[in-house]
Amino acid sequence: MKRNRRISAVAALALAALVTGTGAGSAATTTPSATPAATHALPTAPATATAPPRSLQGTLPAPAGPYAAGEDVIHLTDASRPDPWVPSSGPRQLTVTMVYPAVPGTGTPAPYMTLAEAAGHIQHAKIPASSGVTPQNLSSVTTHAFGGARPQRGKYPLVVLSPGFGDPRMVLTSLATDLASHCYVVALVGHTYEDSGETLANGQTPPCAICDDPNLDTDTVTASRALDVSFVIDRLTHGNTAWRLAHLIDKHEIGMAGHSIGGAAAATTMIADPRVLAGVNMDGTFSPAPMPGQINRPFLMLGAAAYHSTGGGDNWGQAWAALGGYKKWVAVTGATHPSFTDVDLLEEEAGFPTPPLDPERGIVITRGYVTAFFDRTLKGIHSPLLDGPSPNNPEVLFQLGS
Repeated sequence: MKRNRRISAVAALALAALVTGTGAGSAATTTPSATPAATHALPTAPATATAPPRSLQGTLPAPAGPYAAGEDVIHLTDASRPDPWVPSSGPRQLTVTMVYPAVPGTGTPAPYMTLAEAAGHIQHAKIPASSGVTPQNLSSVTTHAFGGARPQRGKYPLVVLSPGFGDPRMVLTSLATDLASHCYVVALVGHTYEDSGETLANGQTPPCAICDDPNLDTDTVTASRALDVSFVIDRLTHGNTAWRLAHLIDKHEIGMAGHSIGGAAAATTMIADPRVLAGVNMDGTFSPAPMPGQINRPFLMLGAAAYHSTGGGDNWGQAWAALGGYKKWVAVTGATHPSFTDVDLLEEEAGFPTPPLDPERGIVITRGYVTAFFDRTLKGIHSPLLDGPSPNNPEVLFQLGS
């Protein structure tokens, strides 16, 4: 078993977790020495904890860009390979949420997830009925994405997003909608059998097949995700048949960002697929760490200062030394592992303790620095956010020389 792997008792939303003020983490991608034990989620609340409200009414922050976010959910089958985790299920099947720049006022509000995905998450996370979190209110979290919305005319860079291990793709929705509002097409990939459930084309929502495997090698997971992502890129950029709006994609400008093991997979994908021109790792331990000469394209390392402080000599320090292109290492004080996702905000809205960094502030920082990075590397637009410390962002620390 990889030493850098820790299994979360709760996948990405972790709404049942009460973790002494830190919030629950997603999958195993921070080193045990850097990850406080308190980040492991608890299936039930401590006896002294304040009882959560009886009902979740979740709302994600509205995207900050000039456009609305349209949304389509597509289903893809890679006939060239069997599913790596459940070969008996047949060819690899993926569910992908496409988020794109849209005309405001068009389309209908998109659900956060299907009822089956929400029920699967609640079961996987052991969220108690007393929490007030139900499949109905979890699936109906306000996303500010609109299904079937009319697209803005033009061609836009493609950004692929990959969530943490155990986390359904939806936990990166707030980042996806904001990128779309800033003129990106986003492919939010659900990695089947690696989380609490992705609803497939046949209507089934299979549970995680590998979450409890004590012998799972994270290098195998990142390699599989690289194949998933390259396949998705193939289908979206060849023939315009996989998605009705594929003509919006500028196939010459492609980036990838991921959280936790999804961030590690961004590096693995860049090594394997030269079409991915820029990558972002949000708080994930590299598995494996890149070697010198493997990644000479732009890369952003965005993590919690408690785990990946700038100047550290751990896994991130090794990766930093190996990266050969334009690179930035940004650490956020007060953040915990889920701060770069929707998780902390939804926990707060459900009445649970949150980390020192205000959850909405975590989303603002994540959106701002990821968008600025892709603006520079895929669009050639300079942003002062990337120049160094800013009085408007006192939580954000920069690696010296980045």
